[in-house]
Amino acid sequence: MKDLVKTLEGLPWIVRVLLTVLWGLYSNLLRLFRSLAANNVIGIVLAVVLILCGGFFILWIIDVIMVLLGKKIWWID
Repeated sequence: MKDLVKTLEGLPWIVRVLLTVLWGLYSNLLRLFRSLAANNVIGIVLAVVLILCGGFFILWIIDVIMVLLGKKIWWID
């Protein structure tokens, strides 16, 4: 799982921007995979709730800003 997170975070900047802007679920899947890799139960539960309840729209703007600035997508891990 750590390799998957590393691969997703290692994508070229423009690919991460396009995935975040066009497909907002990318950042939420990254949050889920990060929590799974860290065995963080609270993070896993929150990530699943965000995906199922549509809460990722709230964090989408923050994700776009963070990716445009070249920083990591924010999460509690």
